[in-house]
Amino acid sequence: MPSTSEARPREGTERERQVQRLFSEIAPRYDLLNHVLSMNIDRSWRSTAVGKLDWESAPGGRYLDACAGTFDLALELERREAFRGRVVASDFAHPMLVTGAPKIADAAVSPVCGDSLRLPFPDDAFEGATVGFGVRNLADLPRGLAEMRRVLKPGRRLVVLEFTVPPNRLMRAGYLFYFHRILPLVGRIVSGHPWAYTYLPESVKEFPGPAELGDLFRSVGFHDVGWRLLTGGIAAIHWGSA
Repeated sequence: MPSTSEARPREGTERERQVQRLFSEIAPRYDLLNHVLSMNIDRSWRSTAVGKLDWESAPGGRYLDACAGTFDLALELERREAFRGRVVASDFAHPMLVTGAPKIADAAVSPVCGDSLRLPFPDDAFEGATVGFGVRNLADLPRGLAEMRRVLKPGRRLVVLEFTVPPNRLMRAGYLFYFHRILPLVGRIVSGHPWAYTYLPESVKEFPGPAELGDLFRSVGFHDVGWRLLTGGIAAIHWGSA
């Protein structure tokens, strides 16, 4: 089993390899753990995130879901009644795409094994983009945000769904207890992975808060930036226009 320091987020290329290995190894149990550990609240969060994408103004467009995992967020968009476009779902952990493949068998979702720091798409390729619980794992967050802006058409929106730390003191105390005591234990038992669910709380703790993340959006050229806390502030959606 790795030491505590090995389970902490690293930097640069080393972090990229660590994250890719982590999500490749937990892929078979990823969906089950997401729903169990969030008590299924993650489903409503995804619905809220897609609701901020403004896809209705281009329902036949091409959309990107980066750090797509097993396609839950991509499918949340693709299954909207008036949606007539296609979602390109990109992730650099190939086993995640393989695990989720049965879910998109009859869906307008195209999987791509691609790194969000080096998106394999031309400029101005998409009508919108989403990321669900993925940007905190990027080894270079500003670079990843800049890449997503690059592939968006001018004026189109990026929506990011991510965990955050609740601002309320009592809510924060309960949240941190769950994240650092309960989640690693349950995650280790169900996934069989010795350190993945120790890494994940650490990645949330070190991730920028909503205001700071908003500043990063602006720093790479997004405008009309905003955010909204969800479920008492344990998660947030962030958005900005290219």
